[in-house]
Amino acid sequence: MVKQFFMVLAVLFVATGAGATELRGTASVNVTSDTAVNAKNMAFDDATRQIVTNVLRQYVDVDALTTAVKEANKSELSNLILSSSIDGEQTSDTTYSANVSMIIDVDAARAWLDEKEIQHWLPNNTEQNMFNVVVTLSNRLADWAQLNQIANAEKIDLGTKNINGNVVTLQLPTSVRGAFTIAVRGSGWKYSDKDGILHIWK
Repeated sequence: MVKQFFMVLAVLFVATGAGATELRGTASVNVTSDTAVNAKNMAFDDATRQIVTNVLRQYVDVDALTTAVKEANKSELSNLILSSSIDGEQTSDTTYSANVSMIIDVDAARAWLDEKEIQHWLPNNTEQNMFNVVVTLSNRLADWAQLNQIANAEKIDLGTKNINGNVVTLQLPTSVRGAFTIAVRGSGWKYSDKDGILHIWK
């Protein structure tokens, strides 16, 4: 039977906290194969490849990463995953669908990239001074997408601490505060500083 699959991947966030870096991604998968078991195996393999690519791409040369992921075997990439979870799982005789979330092991990813001789700037899990950002989203999807584009362009990790409705609390390294403020202001965001907390809104 001809195997067909469709995958939509969205990287929710890459979270950076004091003393630790968390690389997290999620994929919505809907895979059809000859059996549900095969479909599930295909889904997890595809989810792993897509999440590794999309989460690590901001730290490396994208072309080199894409090639390395394509050439890697399943177990090689599975070793990069610290943990995974499934939500909304549905199966039939030939189909498997679910939302798959994975956290990448930063140290394992760093070692893998070094082995592949791919230059990278993955952060070390070392203590650093942080500051909080309170983001008010007028259009949750569009504003959040733009904020991620700004962060990616500046090579800044959006350290998501909390999401409550249209308000998102971030934690970022103090060293990027100036660059981040200038970047969001240049993209039309308003901002204010209240007791050391940066508030931004559209």
